[in-house]
Amino acid sequence: MICRKIILPLLILSFSTSVAFCQTEVLKGVVNSLAFYKQKKDLKYLANAKKSVDSLIITRADSVDVEKTVYRIVVYSSILYIDSLNKLNQPANFFAQTTDMVNNLSAKRKAYKYQSEIDYSKRCLANVYMRKAFVYMNKSDFGNALQLFQSAQKYAPSFKPLNTYIAYSNNKLGNMQTAAKYYADMVNGDSTRAEYVQAASNNYKLLGDTISALNIIKKGRKLLPNDKTLLLDEANIYSNRKDYRSLAPLLPALLDNNSNNADIAFVAAICYDHLNEYDKAESLYLRSIELNSSLYDPIFNLGLLYLKESARKKEKGNTPDNTRAAQWLEKANEISPNNVDCLQVLQIVYAQSGNQDQTNRINNKLKQLTNQ
Repeated sequence: MICRKIILPLLILSFSTSVAFCQTEVLKGVVNSLAFYKQKKDLKYLANAKKSVDSLIITRADSVDVEKTVYRIVVYSSILYIDSLNKLNQPANFFAQTTDMVNNLSAKRKAYKYQSEIDYSKRCLANVYMRKAFVYMNKSDFGNALQLFQSAQKYAPSFKPLNTYIAYSNNKLGNMQTAAKYYADMVNGDSTRAEYVQAASNNYKLLGDTISALNIIKKGRKLLPNDKTLLLDEANIYSNRKDYRSLAPLLPALLDNNSNNADIAFVAAICYDHLNEYDKAESLYLRSIELNSSLYDPIFNLGLLYLKESARKKEKGNTPDNTRAAQWLEKANEISPNNVDCLQVLQIVYAQSGNQDQTNRINNKLKQLTNQ
């Protein structure tokens, strides 16, 4: 099974002064300071903007004035987002104060006039929550990380990667069903990623729900038809379930994508073997052996294939199929000399071909191994 590491990018914002207020003389100082920061990227201008906007809040009427509050949350949230090291020495409650202002303002009827500015502030806060969450995640404190990611999602509900972070945290906390649901919800539309599909599938497998795991892989492959790892994942599920009729249609593409992979050639050979497609099975066993001659299973299975073919033809004596079966099974015995299964099949081959010397040799070895 091939797994990809899930990359957790931050929600990126570009600071903007597109907050299109009417620039009255009272508010001009705030707007100018924001513009200077955008131009020069110097934190002192954000400090000036905060000083200016704070100076406007004198009376209770000022504190509930919607337009002044909007300016205030834009400045405050920008500082929280940009000044991650708190070089401006804001107080410990600065973040909580800002979130309270944003929440209260969002509930006001008149706030709809400033939706773009409020949305900008919410995205800033979401970034701060994520930044804090990643600190906990790096400490493997997924409980606190999860709570912070969920808080971030309240402010940036359309930011889809947050579902990944929430799913990942739930996964680490052992909340497999919840994690699988979040991952599965992300497997929609052209924006989905193979990592999401695999993560959802893996969670369902851990829950023992192979049907859901397979369904999510199939859905992912429809959205990402050229993804090689999802093709392999679907093939793995069929192979583990021994559903060879479902596996067979995937094999041409799977073999083409993994032409030098001995294990995949072996899996394909087993599939065709069970479907009684003798020529394909023989060819792929031989390819697997050619790619890795030290593997026991393809060599043993090839010997077994020749024996089965001999039985199908009802051949007796030292026939070509029996001879080939003996040759490959002896090679398998060289790799694993004490493998009882291999010796027992060799016993059948030599008995069928009438080779009494080899039959006695195998019988003696089996007695030594089984203490009989």
